[in-house]
Amino acid sequence: MTTDHVWRQIEQLLATATHRVILIAPFIKKEVFQAALDVIPAGVEQITCVTRWSVPEVAAGVSDPEIAELAEQDGRASVMLCHNLHAKLYAADDLYLVGSANLTGKATGRVPAANIELLVELSAAHPEVQRVITAINAGSVPGTLELAQQMREQANLMLADEDSPRVVVPGQDEQPERWLPETRNPERLYRVYNGHHQHIGSDVLAGVLRDLAHLDVGPGLAEQDFGRAVLARLHTMPELQALTEAGRINLADAQAELVAAEGCTGEQAKRTVETIAAWLSYFDEVHLVPIGPWEIRQGKELT
Repeated sequence: MTTDHVWRQIEQLLATATHRVILIAPFIKKEVFQAALDVIPAGVEQITCVTRWSVPEVAAGVSDPEIAELAEQDGRASVMLCHNLHAKLYAADDLYLVGSANLTGKATGRVPAANIELLVELSAAHPEVQRVITAINAGSVPGTLELAQQMREQANLMLADEDSPRVVVPGQDEQPERWLPETRNPERLYRVYNGHHQHIGSDVLAGVLRDLAHLDVGPGLAEQDFGRAVLARLHTMPELQALTEAGRINLADAQAELVAAEGCTGEQAKRTVETIAAWLSYFDEVHLVPIGPWEIRQGKELT
């Protein structure tokens, strides 16, 4: 068996297509994507590519958003993004290859030191194929050229930041890196998420990008959906457990817990708690009670 056995499987499958091709993989490199497009017969009019882009993964080099440019040049292909995608499926008409291989050089065996991968044939009628396709269709957004350019630009900015988060490729059983909100102005998050950062200083921008990397919100969301995703991430923080369970959080207690748990100074803990309060005020329906035991309370303030 040759080291490019997986690529030969994909190549042979795509060459049999008559009207439809589907390429589904979390990580897709542009060289392999172009090779796949070249194999697909000219008579095939519908090519759908589903992948995922995140700034840390693009910065790590495991995904190339530039496949959007190749899809546009081809004229038949469209790119969709599914943020929690982990499945790998390749389809020609009603025949699927399903398994472990991404559309990358190492996964397909097109480069030295190839991965050990597996692809097996299934029909489109298989219930698990149908389940995955349905889930992908419900949770995908278009991978536009504009979004691809934003991803690459932000990935380059992250690479230039020595304090950017370490990239952990999803699927590995590692604990997520500890995170506390950094930027003091949460209204900047959606602007930068959308690529609008021209008037933000480099140090401040680096902090916003680090926050976005830790938040791990899928690309292409409307502002309201983005806000809901951020809030859901905030509510996973241990510091906000009291707010979730009791509807209120005492900021002095939260500050003391940070000093004890994180080893930071009182001033650092105070700044962190104030930043969390600013984020909650912006993304959640809470109000501050600044007298007595200074608290954040769930719900609108009564007037």
